Amino acid sequence: MNPYITALLIFGLVLGTSITASSSHWLLAWMGLEINTLAIIPLMAQNHHPRAIEATTKYFLTQATAAATLLFASITNAWLTGQWDITLMTHPVPTTMITLALALKLGLAPLHTWLPEVLQGLTLTTGLILSTWQKLAPFALLLQMPCPNQELLIILGLTSTLIGGWGGLNQTQLRKILAYSSIAHLGWMLLIIQFAPSLTLLALLTYLVMTTAAFLTLKNNKATNINALSTSWAKAPLLTAATPLVLLSLGGLPPMTGFLPKWLILQELTKQQLPTTAVIAAMTALLSLYFYLRLCYAMTLTMPPNNTAGTSLWRLPPNQPSLLLALSTPATILLLPLSPAIMALMNL
Repeated sequence: MNPYITALLIFGLVLGTSITASSSHWLLAWMGLEINTLAIIPLMAQNHHPRAIEATTKYFLTQATAAATLLFASITNAWLTGQWDITLMTHPVPTTMITLALALKLGLAPLHTWLPEVLQGLTLTTGLILSTWQKLAPFALLLQMPCPNQELLIILGLTSTLIGGWGGLNQTQLRKILAYSSIAHLGWMLLIIQFAPSLTLLALLTYLVMTTAAFLTLKNNKATNINALSTSWAKAPLLTAATPLVLLSLGGLPPMTGFLPKWLILQELTKQQLPTTAVIAAMTALLSLYFYLRLCYAMTLTMPPNNTAGTSLWRLPPNQPSLLLALSTPATILLLPLSPAIMALMNL
């Protein structure tokens, strides 16, 4: 793709997210979401492969449905209450409709079925954008919007953590595994969004860092399924040694960074007299941990037959920029000791 066109599309992505995040009017927020969707579609369809075109079409139809539902619900809210302001949603019907529309945009269970299929049809770079940047605008609206129906958010959150763990168990394609990982992480954020919005923001930031590290590692190794991971030690030995720690951080094991948001969310749920919810969420995290351990096993404890040409790949100079990977990997592994400073900074 022409670099000028790529720069224009990335500018459209940034502009759409910025408009949505900074708006207090539902029409402006809807417009930002539409700009965001229209900017990523050419990026998704840039390699003219049938899988990519199919994924782009599914993504467009899903996002258009969610945007139409959101617009209809916001007009209904204005008709019932006379308010267009995001923070002044009072009527339960449009509030519930908008929550479900944003859940469809994010790919929360049970509205998740499009996400693994779409992610599987994309390149790892576009999949990274879809799994990280595209989550910011809907979450900005969820954080601003008062939701009187807390049970709905808890049901969506628990269903997402359960299906995100369960769905990934049987997968061999890495992009689908990361899609189910994304669903599970978003479920954890939704569980706590009404009780501690700053904690949701912390969980979202750590999710962005960990997912960036995971996608860039797979892109560096050119791996798209579990079997391809077994050759990664010959391509980048040091990165292969660090990758299991990145995956275990995604699973939420201490002493990695991913443990911090899960620990604080379980603590907050217990404070809010929701011990059953906390126990179910903690049990579903074990499901996700299983398929991360599968990836660790494939990467570190299996060795494929290699010839001399295959084992000397690491001697070649890297052919892609790796600054973002070099920043996100240590951040994914090493930030847990800074948790008191992070909690003080975010007033937790």
